[in-house]
Amino acid sequence: MITPDLTADNKTMGQYISLMRPKHWIKNLFIFLPLFFSGEVFQVDKLLSCLEGFFAFSFIASAIYIINDYMDIEADKKHPVKSLRPLASGAVSKRSAITLFIICVAIGISAAAVIKMKFLFVLMIYFAMNLGYSFGLKNISVLDIVLVAMGFVLRIKAGGVIAFVGISQWLMIMVFLLAMFMAIAKRRDDVLIKLHSGHDMRKAIKGYNLEFLNVMLSLFTAIIIMAYIMYTISPEVMERWKTYRLYYTSLFVIVGLMRYLQITFIDKDSGSPTDVLYKDKFLQVTLILWVISFYTIIYLPNVTIFK
Repeated sequence: MITPDLTADNKTMGQYISLMRPKHWIKNLFIFLPLFFSGEVFQVDKLLSCLEGFFAFSFIASAIYIINDYMDIEADKKHPVKSLRPLASGAVSKRSAITLFIICVAIGISAAAVIKMKFLFVLMIYFAMNLGYSFGLKNISVLDIVLVAMGFVLRIKAGGVIAFVGISQWLMIMVFLLAMFMAIAKRRDDVLIKLHSGHDMRKAIKGYNLEFLNVMLSLFTAIIIMAYIMYTISPEVMERWKTYRLYYTSLFVIVGLMRYLQITFIDKDSGSPTDVLYKDKFLQVTLILWVISFYTIIYLPNVTIFK
């Protein structure tokens, strides 16, 4: 069996970890959303099951990152940031990357099978879809960003399956729209790099230009805001939570989208949504305030200011 060099120093081990992109595991927190929106987030058994699912999903996601980087080595070498990735820079060999890929897949599948077979089924759909993405579907304009967005929808579906809670069509729609919005902003960043360097960072970029992506960002911003407001004032939601006040949380959704647009159009730094979230304090505070406001309204309905 091929194994990574066990005598590798800490720097090399750090490269293996970097190849798995653990900082991107934050995306898998979407698994907890169905439980949060169901009002059952304090049911310990379900919370622990979601936590187990989070790690299983994360290892499969890491496997996808590895194979995607493996397929993109030559293209990444031309990118100002991606050229520093372990495979593109030569810090990790192709053979070691494939071994790490197999290990991540084995851990993810084994953990998912223990949790719930239906969860394993959803996870395998995510895995197969993203393998297709890595092996060529990402080169088809528009389809590439749709597949990225579908990955987040499958995270939501996985969370609902694990916690055995119903998933609102509103939640599925809003997550899909938000993921599309961020993927479009990321493609816009790729177009800017192309205009600056003269190199296509990915084959699909031939199907995009700034005018098209700017229109799409404006369109999805409007749709997301309207969809969220419609969700908060929908009769079934107000009946379920016995309150009409969820629309208060729309403020943070609107402000968050405005900040992301500011980062995209003014700072021109939307290449990695994960990096944006990690380093932008404004977005972090906005997200925290949204969580607190939503939590207060649905979990603490008798708080004085919401009576």
